[in-house]
Amino acid sequence: MTADRSGPAFSVQDIPFSTYGSWFDISPVVAEKTYAEDLHLVSHQNGMHAVLSLTPLDRATGERAETRVAATPGLLSWISVSGAGRVDLAYESPDTVRLRGTALPLRVCAAARTLTPFSGTYFFHDAATGAYVFTSYETGRRYRVTVLSGTVTHTDGDQALGTADRGLTLTADPDDSWEIAVEELDTARPPYVSTSLFGKIVEAAQNAFADFVDAVAPWRSSATPAAELAAYVVWSATVRPAGLVPRPAVLMSKHWMDKVWSWDHCFNALALAPGRPGLAWDQYQLPFDHQDETGALPDSVTHSEVLHNFVKPPIHGWTLGHLRRRLPTPPDRTELASTYDRLERWTTFWLTARRTPGAALPHYQHGNDSGWDNATTFDPERVVVTADLAAFLILQLHELAALAAHLDRPDDAARWTRAAEATQAALLDELWTGDRFTTRGVHSGNTWTGSSLLDLMPIVLGEHLPPEISTPLADRIAAHLTPHGLATELPASSHYLSDGYWRGPIWAPATVLIEDGLRRAGHHRLAADISTRFRTLCETHGFAENFDALTGTGLRDRAYTWTAAGYLLLAEAAADDALSARDHSKQAPGPRS
Repeated sequence: MTADRSGPAFSVQDIPFSTYGSWFDISPVVAEKTYAEDLHLVSHQNGMHAVLSLTPLDRATGERAETRVAATPGLLSWISVSGAGRVDLAYESPDTVRLRGTALPLRVCAAARTLTPFSGTYFFHDAATGAYVFTSYETGRRYRVTVLSGTVTHTDGDQALGTADRGLTLTADPDDSWEIAVEELDTARPPYVSTSLFGKIVEAAQNAFADFVDAVAPWRSSATPAAELAAYVVWSATVRPAGLVPRPAVLMSKHWMDKVWSWDHCFNALALAPGRPGLAWDQYQLPFDHQDETGALPDSVTHSEVLHNFVKPPIHGWTLGHLRRRLPTPPDRTELASTYDRLERWTTFWLTARRTPGAALPHYQHGNDSGWDNATTFDPERVVVTADLAAFLILQLHELAALAAHLDRPDDAARWTRAAEATQAALLDELWTGDRFTTRGVHSGNTWTGSSLLDLMPIVLGEHLPPEISTPLADRIAAHLTPHGLATELPASSHYLSDGYWRGPIWAPATVLIEDGLRRAGHHRLAADISTRFRTLCETHGFAENFDALTGTGLRDRAYTWTAAGYLLLAEAAADDALSARDHSKQAPGPRS
């Protein structure tokens, strides 16, 4: 009996339908927090742009048919509520989808009316190939519709300029079906030729995802019920190299958060490492491909834009240490030497461009630099010395020392170790009060404490912290724990906001970093509790960008890959712990008679 490889069902209201490598998806989400009535082909080249609207029609009235949408990783379907017919869609390749309809006609049209003759979408019937072509000004690409069976009953806006409707309607005889291919292309390519039956295309897509999840989450079981869906979020958000993205890249989402930010990528790399090591290594390296002359990483990278106005926190040493342990085969010496050089330049940026003359500790210039954009830590001032930044830098210095030793550079290893020790001594001397860390304004010299979880992030130092520091940090972290996970602002705080971005909601990266630090500091019970609550949150509410800390409701972008990656990391660790416990139980002596 053949195993079912169809994968998890999901709602396209929350998670876009796409495939590994594609720069477009099928979704009702057409802009930030904007949902259309119909599903659209939405491109992420040159930004997020809804290109084509896909509307099943009632055969009798010609109006929009009443349908329900069903989705699994290999197949998207519009199913008539009356049972009169259906339309199915599957990816044949990253740039081509096939659609087939039975008893439901389909309207394919430009997503928005063109405002001028020189922008928007131009539509024409291509005499050379017989296909219908939509040229998108916004994406800089063409979308070619080739009719494989059925009849085009109506077209609008062929060669029109200005604000005309543009598109075609196709149908088939009541007892027959129609079928089309929709391709995303540059300027031209040979006429589309159908080489596979629709069913085989669906099967191939299902198998591609099943192979991915088998590699990334072989440990999954009924105890980790969201593992397959988490893997789909990551798999479907992966794009092939194009534009300013030189490697295969996992976008944060194929909704509106369609970039790679220079700390988000770290969590995706870690989740992918055991099963897809090459893809994981690409995720880690991608922002470093755009490192500037000072050593700074960009704030974000996407198809047509690299932003350098902010940076992100230096968690890359922490990440690389874990990544090297998780990769089934370590990178070769040449690759490690190159990575060492990149990490050294990134660290030097913080030690030079972000330290004032004579200062021992680096500073942020804005909350955005921390990744916690609007955390209350930054309310008094924005240019600040914070304990989390120093902690991340200390871990990065330790990782540089370890890499230098591995590369037989003992002088460098000793230098980085001394720098780590000096930075930690300064952190404790300047910012530790005896029971908590303070933040200091660079210009004013004023210090303050607050109720943001960011102030407790030095727990990431783990084994480097003495118990008299890690224990009060752990106690304060526990105060942020709601039934669903770690609130980024104490719920009792007057600054707490249920949908306040970093002023209350639960976030995956903070959860993963703190859970890891607590474990390494010996606070295993609290770490396990945090992991359990976050995993349950994802299993119940999905993989949103962040979550209401008191209700668990998913907020903002609802298909965020670092949330899915965080779940995969914590679920894998929980599965390993359960296996170890079972093995230990088998080895333990039985009860005395």
